[in-house]
Amino acid sequence: MPARTDRKPIPDLTIVVPTFNERGNIRPLVDLLDAALNGLNWEVVFVDDDSPDGTAREVRAVGRERGDVRVLHRIGRRGLAGACIEGILSSVAPLVAVMDADLQHDETVLAEMVARFRDTPDLDLVIGSRNVEGGSSGTGLSAIRKWGSDVATALARKMLRITASDPMSGFFMVRRESFNAVVLGLQSQGFKILADMLSASRGGWKVAEVPYTFRERQHGDSKMDSAVTLEFLSLLLVRMTGGLVSIRFILFMMVGMTGLFVDLAILRLLLTQTDFAIAKSVSVLVAMTSNFTLNNALTYKDRTLRGRAFFRGLLSFYAVCAVGAVANIGVATAIYAVLPWWALAGFFGALVGALWNFVASALVTWKA
Repeated sequence: MPARTDRKPIPDLTIVVPTFNERGNIRPLVDLLDAALNGLNWEVVFVDDDSPDGTAREVRAVGRERGDVRVLHRIGRRGLAGACIEGILSSVAPLVAVMDADLQHDETVLAEMVARFRDTPDLDLVIGSRNVEGGSSGTGLSAIRKWGSDVATALARKMLRITASDPMSGFFMVRRESFNAVVLGLQSQGFKILADMLSASRGGWKVAEVPYTFRERQHGDSKMDSAVTLEFLSLLLVRMTGGLVSIRFILFMMVGMTGLFVDLAILRLLLTQTDFAIAKSVSVLVAMTSNFTLNNALTYKDRTLRGRAFFRGLLSFYAVCAVGAVANIGVATAIYAVLPWWALAGFFGALVGALWNFVASALVTWKA
């Protein structure tokens, strides 16, 4: 078969932009990229998590007008880190940048990032930093969000042994070959993929930082909430354990701990009204319901069950936890019969029960 001669040239740069309800920012961002990257062969990939405001539809409309805009429309998957990973993997360009769709990142810095790579052939990563000389959070962050960002930055640098000044940045450019070397070790859940990449590189990457000023959001709403904080803390634990556990598992265990407190609180309250067996049965049922609701909102927010699916999921979660309770008791009893140390037997029984609940609920209750 003769080779085709009408193929488009491989882009020098792919810009990956995760989106959720960012319809109003699509055309303004493409126009800004046009002005900032004049002279470069580039493309932009919007990775959309099935936005109800029609973001993906808007990107497709722009893509029909020009060949350097495309969309990855994700169904049944949510989360910034996973979107970034899929977007980067979809690129054939040697360099890939990640930036937000909210126009808070300074697109004019992209050309300088590309120049850094051209000047330094062994460079792996360039970070758009608010924390180096010339950079600033500007008016893009409220006082409380800036404080939270500063605390998260300090924790990441100390606990993950990261030397970069702004590991919380969502604005960076990476060499595709370097990304390929760490991608299998990355967490697809969570918001802070840069800190995860830096930790996964184990200090082996050559990193540069360029300053930029964080701008105010133009359209849409911020995606920052309490779940992002929990996911970040979970990421720290994942990295500190060498990736032996996942963010989702840690969140599941955190929710389980809240269930323990709910169980004990309800038990103590009902003991003044009824006998122990009834009080314990009710407290366990309430704790399982609490665990399901929190896991549905936090641990599995990318697969959140709504409407009738919520109640079907709740019933299946009851069934999963019932089997987990049986496994907990069986393992603890067997260990205690051989080694009569109640704490050890109780710990391993609880561990087996928790592992069962996590795996079975993922397969049955929140199946992908």
